[in-house]
Amino acid sequence: MAKEIKKDPADYSVEEKLQSLYQLQTMLTEIDKIKTLRGELPLEVQDLEDEIAGLSTRVEKTKAEITDLSAGVTENRNVIEVSKAAIAKYTEQQDNVSNNREFDALNKEIEFKNLEVELAEKHIRDYSAAINIKKEEIEHNQQVIDEKKQDLEIKKAELQEIIEENRQEEERLREKSKALELTIEPRLLQSFKRIRSNTRNGLGIVYVQRESCGGCFNKIPPQRQLDIRMRKKIIVCEYCGRILIDPELAGVQEAAKPAETAPKKRTRKSAAASAEQE
Repeated sequence: MAKEIKKDPADYSVEEKLQSLYQLQTMLTEIDKIKTLRGELPLEVQDLEDEIAGLSTRVEKTKAEITDLSAGVTENRNVIEVSKAAIAKYTEQQDNVSNNREFDALNKEIEFKNLEVELAEKHIRDYSAAINIKKEEIEHNQQVIDEKKQDLEIKKAELQEIIEENRQEEERLREKSKALELTIEPRLLQSFKRIRSNTRNGLGIVYVQRESCGGCFNKIPPQRQLDIRMRKKIIVCEYCGRILIDPELAGVQEAAKPAETAPKKRTRKSAAASAEQE
């Protein structure tokens, strides 16, 4: 059995290219609808994860600050011990001095060491108060983290449920759209994707509706409508840039225009009768 030769996308007629693009648009629109079902959940999940990460970093930073403050407390306690030992030593030496000058010198050293003790005790109080504040911050942030984690689990569960409900359909549409993209000329496909990304509703190709663009609803000139129906070249809307096709190619049947009733001609007899009535 002979192998089927795949046609080069560039060899497709304009009509075939437009058909493929519209089919692709239809599939991508269905995928967009599935994404819409998820609503803001993916963004909410991401925001919660970012908040938890930020709070966790803050907690770790605060813990490191507490470690530094605790080291400061320890250091000042050592200063107090050393200073008190020096005070005891100088006090003992005062009992064995031979003159007032030596006594005064030792007394100044004792005063200086007492000042060191007072300053160290002040530092310890300050550091201890700061440690208590930092611990309260950690406790508060940890509570917030726990609450955010609970919210995150709920949001993740909701999102996962929605994803699972539509997973098969979304995967099927994605596979079909990828296969269809291979039949579209790369340059045309790239242009279509660019147009789609620049539109709010994700429509890159639309059909003419009531002589207007199906995307921005601006009026299309008659000659341009004729060119669209001819399907000889790819035409885009001059207002929004979307690719335009005729409804028939999109498989849509437009409602027939209501026939305009011509005004009745008045005969001489009817005109005379009207004059007599007047």
